[in-house]
Amino acid sequence: MQMIAIGGAIGTGLFLGAGSRLHSSGPALAVVYAVAGVFAFFVVRAMGELVMHRPTSGSFVSYSREFLGEKAAFFAGWMYFLNWATSGIADVTAVAKYTQFFWPNLQQWIPALIALVAILAVNMVSVKLFGEMEFWFAAIKVLALVAFMVVGIVVLVTRHPVDGVATGPSLVFDHGGIFPTGVLPALLILQGVVFAYAGLEMVGVTAGETAEPRKVIPKAVNSVAWRIGLFYVGSVVLLVMLLPWTSYKSGESPFVTFFSKLGVPAAGGIMDLIVLTAALSSVNSGLYSTGRILRSLAVAGSAPKFTARMSRSGVPYGGVLLTASVYALGVVLNLVVPGEAFEVALEFSALGIIGMWSMIVICHLAMTRKARRGELERPSYRLPGAPYTNYVTLGFLLFVLAMSWFNGSTGRILIYSLPVLALVLVAGWFGVRRRVRALAE
Repeated sequence: MQMIAIGGAIGTGLFLGAGSRLHSSGPALAVVYAVAGVFAFFVVRAMGELVMHRPTSGSFVSYSREFLGEKAAFFAGWMYFLNWATSGIADVTAVAKYTQFFWPNLQQWIPALIALVAILAVNMVSVKLFGEMEFWFAAIKVLALVAFMVVGIVVLVTRHPVDGVATGPSLVFDHGGIFPTGVLPALLILQGVVFAYAGLEMVGVTAGETAEPRKVIPKAVNSVAWRIGLFYVGSVVLLVMLLPWTSYKSGESPFVTFFSKLGVPAAGGIMDLIVLTAALSSVNSGLYSTGRILRSLAVAGSAPKFTARMSRSGVPYGGVLLTASVYALGVVLNLVVPGEAFEVALEFSALGIIGMWSMIVICHLAMTRKARRGELERPSYRLPGAPYTNYVTLGFLLFVLAMSWFNGSTGRILIYSLPVLALVLVAGWFGVRRRVRALAE
């Protein structure tokens, strides 16, 4: 459980996305990671309190149903599906791109398809096999980051130059300071940073299939804060003291850039393999979590009936297969528009994350209101500062969504698509509400 929580906090958003964000905003990325990390912790802590109230594999969809009603559960579940379906397309694309490091002439859609089939096979076998694979994926990612930080600290302490440039804090201030390109570029990367933190809520989804959720959840959730501080903020601070921020570029992992310029043999290939592992881990988590969420929706009548089907080994294979079919669209995108597949999927994934996190915070807010009315007793493990932290977090998420407007053409497409998405959700609800009410009676 601890390793799944750690793995959820480390993905392609850090290993791959940090390169382009460093290139556009410089050392300000560390500040943005820290600020967004505070709100990510609030979301996960709220999720932790909900789990302590009632552990369930239906996660926040079940809590939406309990505290807000079936309409809210319908919205929460399908926004979660949108998040993982689109981020899965982005991660399948990342797998394809990083496989090309080893086989540059290989068409992008081929490794994307192979990866999808392999991860789908794992998820269809058993929950235990998913847990084992995610444990090793997380272990590889953590060891890679620890190795980078150890090497980076040694280089700093010994004042060893990298690519002929002296290392140290002076690199930050000699190249424009903390905000070298201004405050606006730093704000524009907020959406990508939120994407990087997606997966932290996996702690709540896995709770229903953990032997002692009330024992392990507080430990897993509380460790989120130091993981964000160490892995995200710490890594970026090290990166900008080891090389000028202008050395990092879009499309290349900053860790690959550092080790390559340090002159470590085969470092680029090793780090690319680790980024590949991070992408596979995200695909693995997406299939696992959406399968459970879709089953929770289907049992209530809010999703197609076949997504409620369970195998003898406890796998909701209907929901897993539906998600896999959407991931297959990522394979098609890699065949048709290989250059734009990642960015398109990333934008829509961020929308799903914002919707999903907002529902977690709103569910928690509804629970605290019931507790104040004496209708239930809050667990002793709580979100600090509630309900004020709830309101501030919702305001932050709304601000992140608004900043999409300034994030180029893809960001504006996202904003323009909001009314369309709202209409689809409303139409979907009207399409299933009779069945939902019939099952509830």
